[in-house]
Amino acid sequence: MAKKVSKRLREALSKIEDRPYQPLEALELLKQTATAKFPESAEAHVRLGIDPKYADQQLRTTVALPKGTGQKVKVAVIARGEKVAEATAGGADLAGSEELIDEIGKGMLDFDLLIATPDMMPQVAKLGRLLGPRGLMPSPKGGTVTFDLATAIAEFKGGKIEFRADRTGIVHVLFGKATFDAQDLLVNLKALQETIDRNRPSGAKGRYWRSLYVSSTMGPSIEVDISSLRDLKFGE
Repeated sequence: MAKKVSKRLREALSKIEDRPYQPLEALELLKQTATAKFPESAEAHVRLGIDPKYADQQLRTTVALPKGTGQKVKVAVIARGEKVAEATAGGADLAGSEELIDEIGKGMLDFDLLIATPDMMPQVAKLGRLLGPRGLMPSPKGGTVTFDLATAIAEFKGGKIEFRADRTGIVHVLFGKATFDAQDLLVNLKALQETIDRNRPSGAKGRYWRSLYVSSTMGPSIEVDISSLRDLKFGE
Protein backbone atom coordinates (compact mmCIF):
# COMPACT_ATOMS: atom_id res chain seq x y z
CA MET A 1 0.00 0.00 0.00
CA ALA A 2 1.43 3.40 -1.02
CA LYS A 3 2.30 5.73 1.83
CA LYS A 4 0.05 8.78 1.91
CA VAL A 5 1.92 12.04 1.31
CA SER A 6 0.85 14.87 3.60
CA LYS A 7 -0.54 18.10 2.17
CA ARG A 8 2.44 19.94 3.69
CA LEU A 9 4.94 17.70 1.89
CA ARG A 10 2.95 17.78 -1.39
CA GLU A 11 3.11 21.58 -1.36
CA ALA A 12 6.86 21.49 -0.65
CA LEU A 13 7.49 18.95 -3.43
CA SER A 14 5.56 21.09 -5.92
CA LYS A 15 8.22 23.83 -5.54
CA ILE A 16 11.10 21.57 -6.57
CA GLU A 17 12.19 20.80 -10.12
CA ASP A 18 14.05 17.62 -11.05
CA ARG A 19 17.41 19.28 -11.75
CA PRO A 20 20.60 20.34 -9.96
CA TYR A 21 20.25 23.80 -8.42
CA GLN A 22 22.87 26.46 -7.92
CA PRO A 23 24.02 26.23 -4.25
CA LEU A 24 22.44 29.46 -2.94
CA GLU A 25 19.21 28.80 -4.89
CA ALA A 26 19.01 25.30 -3.37
CA LEU A 27 19.45 26.66 0.16
CA GLU A 28 16.81 29.35 -0.32
CA LEU A 29 14.48 26.56 -1.49
CA LEU A 30 15.40 24.48 1.56
CA LYS A 31 14.28 27.37 3.77
CA GLN A 32 10.99 27.74 1.87
CA THR A 33 10.20 24.03 2.22
CA ALA A 34 10.99 23.81 5.96
CA THR A 35 7.35 24.04 7.03
CA ALA A 36 7.18 21.58 9.93
CA LYS A 37 5.89 22.75 13.32
CA PHE A 38 9.32 22.57 14.96
CA PRO A 39 12.73 24.16 14.19
CA GLU A 40 14.15 21.97 11.43
CA SER A 41 17.82 21.30 10.80
CA ALA A 42 19.55 21.68 7.43
CA GLU A 43 20.99 18.36 6.25
CA ALA A 44 23.40 17.39 3.47
CA HIS A 45 23.43 13.93 1.90
CA VAL A 46 26.54 13.25 -0.18
CA ARG A 47 26.98 10.10 -2.28
CA LEU A 48 30.69 9.43 -2.78
CA GLY A 49 32.50 7.06 -5.13
CA ILE A 50 33.94 4.96 -2.31
CA ASP A 51 33.39 1.48 -0.85
CA PRO A 52 33.96 1.79 2.93
CA LYS A 53 34.39 -1.96 3.40
CA TYR A 54 37.98 -1.33 2.25
CA ALA A 55 40.23 0.41 4.80
CA ASP A 56 41.65 2.84 2.21
CA GLN A 57 38.18 3.97 1.12
CA GLN A 58 36.79 5.03 4.50
CA LEU A 59 35.96 8.61 5.41
CA ARG A 60 35.72 9.73 9.03
CA THR A 61 36.72 13.24 10.03
CA THR A 62 35.49 16.53 11.51
CA VAL A 63 34.44 19.87 10.10
CA ALA A 64 34.34 23.22 11.89
CA LEU A 65 31.18 24.92 10.65
CA PRO A 66 31.99 28.66 10.56
CA LYS A 67 28.39 29.66 11.34
CA GLY A 68 27.88 26.94 13.97
CA THR A 69 25.24 24.22 14.10
CA GLY A 70 22.50 26.16 15.84
CA GLN A 71 22.37 23.39 18.43
CA LYS A 72 23.42 23.19 22.06
CA VAL A 73 25.90 20.34 22.39
CA LYS A 74 26.06 18.47 25.70
CA VAL A 75 29.66 17.25 26.15
CA ALA A 76 30.80 14.46 28.50
CA VAL A 77 34.48 13.87 29.27
CA ILE A 78 36.18 10.77 30.66
CA ALA A 79 39.54 11.65 32.18
CA ARG A 80 41.65 11.09 35.28
CA GLY A 81 42.88 13.26 38.16
CA GLU A 82 43.33 16.95 37.49
CA LYS A 83 42.10 16.48 33.90
CA VAL A 84 38.55 16.01 35.28
CA ALA A 85 38.66 19.47 36.86
CA GLU A 86 40.21 20.85 33.65
CA ALA A 87 37.29 19.44 31.65
CA THR A 88 34.73 20.98 34.01
CA ALA A 89 36.50 24.34 33.88
CA GLY A 90 36.59 24.07 30.09
CA GLY A 91 32.80 23.79 29.86
CA ALA A 92 32.12 20.05 29.96
CA ASP A 93 28.57 19.24 31.03
CA LEU A 94 29.67 15.92 32.58
CA ALA A 95 33.16 14.85 33.63
CA GLY A 96 34.49 11.89 35.53
CA SER A 97 36.68 8.78 35.57
CA GLU A 98 35.80 5.14 36.32
CA GLU A 99 32.52 6.16 38.00
CA LEU A 100 31.35 7.88 34.77
CA ILE A 101 32.34 4.81 32.74
CA ASP A 102 30.23 2.69 35.12
CA GLU A 103 27.24 5.03 34.78
CA ILE A 104 27.45 4.95 30.99
CA GLY A 105 27.77 1.16 31.12
CA LYS A 106 24.47 1.06 33.03
CA GLY A 107 22.77 3.03 30.24
CA MET A 108 23.28 6.70 31.19
CA LEU A 109 23.60 8.40 27.80
CA ASP A 110 22.57 11.95 28.65
CA PHE A 111 25.11 13.64 26.34
CA ASP A 112 25.61 14.40 22.63
CA LEU A 113 29.39 13.96 22.47
CA LEU A 114 31.93 11.98 24.46
CA ILE A 115 35.58 13.03 24.74
CA ALA A 116 38.21 10.85 26.45
CA THR A 117 41.87 11.30 27.29
CA PRO A 118 44.17 8.71 25.63
CA ASP A 119 45.10 7.06 28.96
CA MET A 120 41.41 6.27 29.63
CA MET A 121 40.71 4.67 26.24
CA PRO A 122 41.51 1.06 27.31
CA GLN A 123 38.68 1.34 29.87
CA VAL A 124 36.38 3.28 27.53
CA ALA A 125 36.87 0.52 24.92
CA LYS A 126 34.65 -1.83 26.94
CA LEU A 127 31.74 0.53 26.22
CA GLY A 128 32.20 0.00 22.48
CA ARG A 129 29.08 -2.13 21.97
CA LEU A 130 26.98 0.53 23.69
CA LEU A 131 28.60 3.65 22.22
CA GLY A 132 29.61 2.42 18.76
CA PRO A 133 26.12 1.97 17.24
CA ARG A 134 25.14 5.42 18.54
CA GLY A 135 28.18 7.14 17.00
CA LEU A 136 29.41 8.18 20.47
CA MET A 137 32.66 6.21 20.70
CA PRO A 138 35.63 8.59 21.08
CA SER A 139 38.19 8.36 18.28
CA PRO A 140 41.49 10.11 17.47
CA LYS A 141 40.31 10.72 13.87
CA GLY A 142 37.19 12.38 15.20
CA GLY A 143 39.18 14.67 17.50
CA THR A 144 37.50 13.18 20.57
CA VAL A 145 40.56 11.41 22.03
CA THR A 146 42.86 14.13 23.33
CA PHE A 147 44.64 15.58 26.35
CA ASP A 148 43.82 19.12 25.14
CA LEU A 149 40.36 19.05 26.67
CA ALA A 150 39.63 22.79 26.84
CA THR A 151 40.29 23.25 23.10
CA ALA A 152 38.27 20.18 22.09
CA ILE A 153 35.29 21.17 24.25
CA ALA A 154 35.31 24.74 22.92
CA GLU A 155 35.55 23.57 19.29
CA PHE A 156 32.70 21.07 19.51
CA LYS A 157 30.47 23.48 21.40
CA GLY A 158 31.32 26.17 18.84
CA GLY A 159 30.25 24.26 15.72
CA LYS A 160 32.75 21.47 15.10
CA ILE A 161 31.07 18.18 14.21
CA GLU A 162 32.26 14.69 13.38
CA PHE A 163 30.92 12.82 10.37
CA ARG A 164 31.61 9.62 8.48
CA ALA A 165 30.53 7.82 5.33
CA ASP A 166 28.05 5.02 6.02
CA ARG A 167 28.60 1.50 4.66
CA THR A 168 27.08 2.50 1.29
CA GLY A 169 29.48 5.43 0.86
CA ILE A 170 26.95 8.15 1.75
CA VAL A 171 27.68 10.99 4.17
CA HIS A 172 24.67 12.32 6.09
CA VAL A 173 25.55 15.48 8.00
CA LEU A 174 23.72 18.34 9.68
CA PHE A 175 25.14 21.74 8.67
CA GLY A 176 22.93 24.25 10.48
CA LYS A 177 19.30 25.17 11.09
CA ALA A 178 16.70 25.94 8.43
CA THR A 179 16.19 29.28 10.21
CA PHE A 180 19.76 30.34 9.33
CA ASP A 181 20.24 32.94 6.62
CA ALA A 182 20.77 31.16 3.26
CA GLN A 183 24.20 32.77 2.91
CA ASP A 184 25.26 31.42 6.33
CA LEU A 185 24.09 27.93 5.32
CA LEU A 186 26.15 28.31 2.15
CA VAL A 187 29.28 29.17 4.17
CA ASN A 188 28.76 26.02 6.25
CA LEU A 189 28.03 23.83 3.20
CA LYS A 190 31.18 25.13 1.49
CA ALA A 191 33.24 24.25 4.59
CA LEU A 192 31.76 20.74 4.48
CA GLN A 193 32.58 20.34 0.77
CA GLU A 194 36.18 21.47 1.27
CA THR A 195 36.60 19.09 4.22
CA ILE A 196 35.28 16.13 2.22
CA ASP A 197 37.62 16.99 -0.67
CA ARG A 198 40.61 17.50 1.62
CA ASN A 199 40.04 14.11 3.27
CA ARG A 200 39.51 12.11 0.07
CA PRO A 201 40.46 8.50 0.92
CA SER A 202 43.61 7.27 -0.81
CA GLY A 203 41.73 4.32 -2.33
CA ALA A 204 38.95 6.42 -3.92
CA LYS A 205 39.01 5.82 -7.68
CA GLY A 206 37.29 7.66 -10.51
CA ARG A 207 34.63 10.29 -9.84
CA TYR A 208 34.66 11.09 -6.12
CA TRP A 209 31.45 13.15 -5.79
CA ARG A 210 28.45 11.29 -7.24
CA SER A 211 25.60 13.46 -5.94
CA LEU A 212 24.76 16.09 -3.32
CA TYR A 213 21.29 16.73 -1.96
CA VAL A 214 20.20 19.10 0.80
CA SER A 215 16.96 19.11 2.77
CA SER A 216 15.38 20.31 5.96
CA THR A 217 14.60 17.63 8.58
CA MET A 218 11.07 17.02 7.27
CA GLY A 219 11.44 18.57 3.83
CA PRO A 220 12.04 17.14 0.36
CA SER A 221 15.51 16.57 -1.13
CA ILE A 222 16.96 19.27 -3.37
CA GLU A 223 19.86 18.43 -5.69
CA VAL A 224 22.85 20.81 -5.62
CA ASP A 225 25.20 21.39 -8.56
CA ILE A 226 28.46 20.04 -7.13
CA SER A 227 30.76 21.79 -9.63
CA SER A 228 29.23 25.18 -8.80
CA LEU A 229 29.71 24.58 -5.07
CA ARG A 230 33.36 23.54 -5.57
CA ASP A 231 34.02 26.58 -7.77
CA LEU A 232 32.71 29.02 -5.12
CA LYS A 233 35.33 31.22 -3.49
CA PHE A 234 34.78 33.24 -0.33
CA GLY A 235 36.84 36.12 0.97
CA GLU A 236 38.59 37.01 -2.28
